[in-house]
Amino acid sequence: MMIGIFEDHKIRNFYPLSLLRPIYDLRVGIKTNRERIVKSFEHDVVCVYMREYLKDLYNLKYGSEEEEYLINKEGELDSETILINGRLVLNKKTRENLKKFIEKDNVIVFSGGDIVLIKTTESVARKIENFLLKPLDEKKVKELKKIIVNHVEIPRKSIAMPEYLWDMVNMNAGLIREDLEERYVGKEWRAKYVDERVAILGEERLVYLDEGVEVEPYVVFNTKSGPIYVGKDTRIQAGARIEGPTYIGQKSIVVGGAQIREGSNLGDVCRAGGELEETIVLGYTNKYHLGFIGHSYIGEWVNIGAATNNSDLKDTYGTVRVTIRGKRIDTGILKVGCFIGDMVKTSIGVQIYTGKNIGVSSHLHGIVYEDVPSFTIYAKSLGVEPVELILESAIETQRRMMSRRGLTLTREEIEVIRKVYEMTMEDRKQAGVKKKRFKLP
Repeated sequence: MMIGIFEDHKIRNFYPLSLLRPIYDLRVGIKTNRERIVKSFEHDVVCVYMREYLKDLYNLKYGSEEEEYLINKEGELDSETILINGRLVLNKKTRENLKKFIEKDNVIVFSGGDIVLIKTTESVARKIENFLLKPLDEKKVKELKKIIVNHVEIPRKSIAMPEYLWDMVNMNAGLIREDLEERYVGKEWRAKYVDERVAILGEERLVYLDEGVEVEPYVVFNTKSGPIYVGKDTRIQAGARIEGPTYIGQKSIVVGGAQIREGSNLGDVCRAGGELEETIVLGYTNKYHLGFIGHSYIGEWVNIGAATNNSDLKDTYGTVRVTIRGKRIDTGILKVGCFIGDMVKTSIGVQIYTGKNIGVSSHLHGIVYEDVPSFTIYAKSLGVEPVELILESAIETQRRMMSRRGLTLTREEIEVIRKVYEMTMEDRKQAGVKKKRFKLP
């Protein structure tokens, strides 16, 4: 059995977070979609399909994994194959509702017009694998329907397949709870040091402290709303309060006095201070200081300056509208924060309005009351029109930030940054971003 994971045209709904990674490498709960898919099906080989510009970087990251991934390879689907949409989140309910289709031959499972899953024999797999080398669009879907004539439509409510980033944020807390209950609840701690003055409100069995964890005095774990996981070699400083369901990755620091509230999802090698709620944070991101971030999704290598806050609730208590590809979309949700791409930097005291998208490698100052394109220095509230961040400056800033974590910026990473800079030129042009030197008055 082979597994293939592909992207479709709705990857753009997940910008800026999907600009520097395949859609299936976004994390919700304690795993990425890719990790869930690989662990959910028995298989011999995993084929991953992605936008071509990501291929070399992906191979650098995962080429030495214990389980090798075949990346954008043609001629590899030589046995019975399950092809899965990378937006699919294989939680318990989704796995159960798709189980019966895995046993069929040559069937396409649809939901709301989107392909969820394709199960094929070897001969059909060979015919369609070239369709997957680029994100599936509506034209390719029509062609696939002619090749595989057995189609099944299932209700969207029976599976977890997000349409937008806020859908991932919305399902995150429940998925953390489900993941931790499956793997960690009730297990004996492996922590290096836990001070005797640490308090647990709720059931102790719902806290799991992994190998090498250090917990200083007067930390409070509150499990009344769900379980808490703290990853290997992470340090929780004195006076922090952590509510479940919450996931904290490896080698991170939770700063003294921090309020890590329900639904927090912190990646590896992060710093978390101030207040965090219902937010997914990918790896190597710093939020060291005072400030509130809620109902948001934040990329890698982001630095959030002191007293940076985002709004996640309108003054009118109405549903939040978000602009996606130039269209205003009503999320239908009362609480929506912001979506911050990789390598973004916020200066001291930045205030981000509800439902805003902040593009890759942008620098923010003052009040942010509109979406910010990638590679933009934004300080409108301070009387400065948006200015393009020089590409070489963005690369050098990233090099410096990585060196502070003992890492080196690679050629493959630089090439992806350059490509995303080129891809987002039109966004900056339409937003009136100028090519000139940034200078505060």
